Amino acid sequence: MSSVVQITGLRKQYNGREVVRGIDLNVPAGRCFGLLGPNGAGKTTTLRLLLGQSPVSGGEIRVFGLPIPQAGRAVRARTGVVPQADNLDPDFTVAENLRVYGRYFGIPAATLDTRIRELLKFVDLTDRADARIATLSGGMKRRLTIARALVNDPELVVLDEPTTGLDPQVRHMIWGRLRDLRQAGKTLLLTTHYMEEAERLCDELIIMDEGRILEQGTPAALIKKHAEPEVIEVRGEEKLARKALASAGEGRFEAVGDTYYYYTRDARAVVKQLEGIPQLTFLHRPANLEDVFLKLTGRELRE
Repeated sequence: MSSVVQITGLRKQYNGREVVRGIDLNVPAGRCFGLLGPNGAGKTTTLRLLLGQSPVSGGEIRVFGLPIPQAGRAVRARTGVVPQADNLDPDFTVAENLRVYGRYFGIPAATLDTRIRELLKFVDLTDRADARIATLSGGMKRRLTIARALVNDPELVVLDEPTTGLDPQVRHMIWGRLRDLRQAGKTLLLTTHYMEEAERLCDELIIMDEGRILEQGTPAALIKKHAEPEVIEVRGEEKLARKALASAGEGRFEAVGDTYYYYTRDARAVVKQLEGIPQLTFLHRPANLEDVFLKLTGRELRE
């Protein structure tokens, strides 16, 4: 499978501080590829370098086989970008925002009119075509920003935190549309803080921290490699919780705030024991990508 994005030895320095530290990355065509990491990990900087929005300090970037930034104009014509913050023009209506953006790509007027109708239908905004941006909800603005990124029918769509701050209904709607794009053969490259989003959407992902790639693989493979298959979350009186989990036998234990986590390959014995302690509440669940993320990057707060 050919690679749409090829990054080799990428480095970036700001004021003498290296924020991207020699990463290598290949994004296959027609896949959804995720970049995960805590705040300051280098995700958004990597996207900015990829899009030619910031000069590299070292290494090489190729998109569609073309060098960045030298071929930036040709690459932008084949790429759609959903930035972290919606930057729609408040002086225009919903349809006018798409029309003005389409003109940047030299799309003929008749073709552009058809494209706008298709995109508004795709993001469920047909009935808001003549609405001003100020009248839209946050979810509507995000859907319009995604539609705008698709005006030029791009082969690669880059999305920086596409569903941050949205309610669950809008988030699920956007997930569905992103899956539709992937099914249509688009290549998606996204950053997200939502582990569920990455687990649902991404064919493959990397986990970054402090400018380096810590791990790469499919969500399922990373969960299998780094997390015990069963997790028990316990809340309640500390001494009781610690005693119950300490006597559970082989397993990994963590205390985070008022919650106690127990990671194990077989939770049957400890579940049975916890069921007999009414002072404690517990949740028994399978391991997920968030467990992997926290194990690799730690639980310390990042500003």
